[in-house]
Amino acid sequence: MPRQLNARLLHHKMEKLREKGKDGEYVSDGTVRGLKYEKQGDGIYARLRVMNKATGKLVYRYNSHSACARSLPSCEGPGARTMEELVKLTVSDGQTRTLSCYTQADASRGVGWAAGPLPGKGLVYAAMMEGDRAFPGRMMADRLARAFRSVGL
Repeated sequence: MPRQLNARLLHHKMEKLREKGKDGEYVSDGTVRGLKYEKQGDGIYARLRVMNKATGKLVYRYNSHSACARSLPSCEGPGARTMEELVKLTVSDGQTRTLSCYTQADASRGVGWAAGPLPGKGLVYAAMMEGDRAFPGRMMADRLARAFRSVGL
């Protein structure tokens, strides 16, 4: 049975991590965040959700709820998905996903999807980044794994 997670403590730790730069220094530029490590262009949209797998309840959210309603290519074949759909799918099946594809026909913008369980914690995460220099899903998953480890997950 996973140890009970203090949601307030997780939120505090994740917010502190976002405020730090790549080498742990605090940064004054609001566009530079620990989960991204560097500014990724002018038109980047990033979202992150950490959910309790057993209850489906939100534990941590980065970015607004309304931003999650945006429909983007699913990268798993034809069709699109929203961040909320990925969150629900990940809560229900607990599968790891690291997907990437273009969102524009001219390949000027892309989307990366990363989702999966946090082993031994009873939690799952789902993340999405879309833009002109968005990280691929696999790179997002790697960076998020480091970020989660740094806050004790």
